[in-house]
Amino acid sequence: MTPWLSVVGIGEDGPEGLGPAARAALNNAAVLVGGGRHLAMLPDDGRERLAWSSPLGHRVNEIVTRRGEAICVLASGDPLCWGIGTTLAARIPIAEMRIFPAPSAFSLACARLGWPLPDVECLSLHGRSLALVNACLYPSAKLLALSNDGATPAKLAAHLVACGYGESRIMVLERMGGPEEQRIEATAATWQDETADLNTIAVDCLGGPAHARVPGLEDNTFESDGQLTKREVRAVTLSALAPLPGQLLWDVGAGAGSIAIEWLRSDRRCRAIAIEREAARCARIITNAEALGVPGLDIVEGAAPEALAGLTQPDTIFLGGGVANEETWRVCWQALGSGGRLVANAVTVTGESRILEWQTRTGGRLVRLVVSRAEPMGDSVAWRALRPVTQLIAEKP
Repeated sequence: MTPWLSVVGIGEDGPEGLGPAARAALNNAAVLVGGGRHLAMLPDDGRERLAWSSPLGHRVNEIVTRRGEAICVLASGDPLCWGIGTTLAARIPIAEMRIFPAPSAFSLACARLGWPLPDVECLSLHGRSLALVNACLYPSAKLLALSNDGATPAKLAAHLVACGYGESRIMVLERMGGPEEQRIEATAATWQDETADLNTIAVDCLGGPAHARVPGLEDNTFESDGQLTKREVRAVTLSALAPLPGQLLWDVGAGAGSIAIEWLRSDRRCRAIAIEREAARCARIITNAEALGVPGLDIVEGAAPEALAGLTQPDTIFLGGGVANEETWRVCWQALGSGGRLVANAVTVTGESRILEWQTRTGGRLVRLVVSRAEPMGDSVAWRALRPVTQLIAEKP
């Protein structure tokens, strides 16, 4: 089908900053779609105009139903960088679209600051939790964040102070590329300025604690009631789960959520659902996920296998709590698609028996994990053994 939808990235310099191809797409459209700020950049020439509505999906649905009309969607900067282009491309074949990106806010900010873009942690705080920043904090990190509004820089500054990064340098870049462009600088601890709603925040991180991104965070990193996969076993378990970007994990019997959280920390595109029957533990999972920068962890309160009904098909399942339940095993194995992976850990004799039984049905590798930690004993040091763990790693044909 001939392309009928154009998505044009536009900067603060308005239509004058567009290249010839993007300008032609804009001029040839019969219907213009965009935010109020973008539509206001264009002279009123009688063409139909559609402003974004809330929820956004209603207007996207309208665009889809008008397939074949000459429609031009205006977007900020690069439409595929946390922009409307991503949403539209998920609904409309790319063969029916033409996308004309302008420099993204990240590219413009790096050009202003002299930062190499590949070395920068980029994220969007537009309609998202500040807790996302926690996954990116480490000494010398350089962050770029798209703001939700003019209040975001002050909120982020306070958040950085609370995280121990009060000495970090904050630079807020307002209205980049336009005549009203402005830059405001201060440390997180001294930040007091008000900013324009259209801004991008740059942070040069100084000091503060950091958590490694490889699996096996210290046990005391997580709030728990003791129902926690211990550090050494967790590291081996994450290796067995083998997360890949975009994959979905079910963490069944999640406890403190440590497995799902470290799965998500392996790559921002990973997804996870933590299934836990106890409300108090679900509350702890929320706290742990936010503290470690993965507030997008989906939490289902309920007991397996009933709580698994209707969930999105997983790529991988970790079965910790409830490992002795025959029906939970059956539902989990059935839920996996071809090539899906199930990893189960057992510390009880009953759970181990169930693992051995399922290994005879599904095949897979058995691993016995025995860990001892050196601890003080009087004036000396002695080894204290953790409970041995029997682990099954099975892939569905």
